[in-house]
Amino acid sequence: MRPIRVGVIGVGYLGKFHAQKYMANPEVELVGVADLNPAYAAEVAGVCRTTPFTDYRELLAQVEAVSVVVPTSLHHEVATVCLQAGKDVMLEKPMTTTLAEADALIALAEQEQRILQIGHIEQYNPAVLAMAEHLTQPLFIESHRIHVFKPRGLDVDVILDLMIHDIDIVLSLVKSPIAAMHPVGMPVFTQTTDIANVRLIFENGCTANLTVSRISRDNIRRLRIFQPNSFVAVDYGKKEITVIRPGKELNANGMPQEEIISSCYLHQDALEMELKDFIKNVRQRTQAKVSGREGRLALAVAQEIMARIKEHAHTHRQLFNV
Repeated sequence: MRPIRVGVIGVGYLGKFHAQKYMANPEVELVGVADLNPAYAAEVAGVCRTTPFTDYRELLAQVEAVSVVVPTSLHHEVATVCLQAGKDVMLEKPMTTTLAEADALIALAEQEQRILQIGHIEQYNPAVLAMAEHLTQPLFIESHRIHVFKPRGLDVDVILDLMIHDIDIVLSLVKSPIAAMHPVGMPVFTQTTDIANVRLIFENGCTANLTVSRISRDNIRRLRIFQPNSFVAVDYGKKEITVIRPGKELNANGMPQEEIISSCYLHQDALEMELKDFIKNVRQRTQAKVSGREGRLALAVAQEIMARIKEHAHTHRQLFNV
């Protein structure tokens, strides 16, 4: 098979990893990388043995597909230009800053018959993929995504920066409309929300409790799913899954002994798997696992959570200095 000609637009912290994964993929020809900062472009291009660009439009003329890894505020603008140029697009999360922008990209991708894949990388976490066979009827889901503060990604608040990962995962697991939500959040170090929690209650009876923070001293990324006769725990960072369920044997008290299944998948790389899937979709013209429509669903929930947190802050402005 001939290699797919690919470029990366935006090679800051995350974009450089996109470039490295493409460089290592024998099915890809990394034609070039683009960044407004010529030093970034030159550095990543040197490491990945490709050509640097400061104007991504010049790169577009030479590729079939691109990863767009620019700041979220530029997602709509850059992805629009790429789709209009007839290129397939791997767009990092969050998809856009507004639902109107998301709708415009979805419509444009359909009009141009282009792949629009959204970078919800946790969908490719090997522990998340492995948990699918153990799920029956999730009734309560608990998620914690706690990060050490880093001076990047601060153009959006913690809902779009971190919680949107968990929103996307929960929506893919429950597949039921949200009947009610109860969010809280507040700024601590920045002018936007830095720590937040939301309880989502679904029409099918499932409840999900999501907590995120980007001001911790430790990194914790865990998901727990409770369902009849079993409990499933996922550690995103360690790529571990643990399933606990009652066994057939009874203990001394006449209660079923716990049957514990644990697996670890450290040898698998989620970003590598995600980008390989994108290349497969480009080559075979297949639907993305996380298309623009799934990206929009997660964005819509995130926007509603943000709006309610803002409303709460205005109601209690004496506490939040609004």
